[in-house]
Amino acid sequence: MSENNIKGIMDTTMDKLHAMVDADTIIGTPIVLGDTTLLPVSKVAFGLATGGSDFPSKSGTGLFGGGGGAGVTITPVAFISVTGQSVKMMPIYNDLSTVDKALTMAPELLDKIKELFKKEDKAKIEE
Repeated sequence: MSENNIKGIMDTTMDKLHAMVDADTIIGTPIVLGDTTLLPVSKVAFGLATGGSDFPSKSGTGLFGGGGGAGVTITPVAFISVTGQSVKMMPIYNDLSTVDKALTMAPELLDKIKELFKKEDKAKIEE
């Protein structure tokens, strides 16, 4: 098989795939709304197939046949909300596993626990 031909197919396929998917695809461009910044988060899945073959020829130079292809799926899954020192994950859809839901809710739960302790400390001071 001609290494130059298959390398050319692979290089072209990878270049096109790289043009579609990069770090900015997963964590999108920040959106600023007043004192809150939203960062879109997406799930990216892709598939890649490349192949080729040499065919014998009477002229002595082999005939090459090949092809390549790639597919990409980009699914928005959440926004990360940053307001001052507070960071929250806001999922877009509820197709999350139990573990994913727990991890998503953890920052909000910690904020609520902090507020509870602040209220208890304030009540003790007022007594």
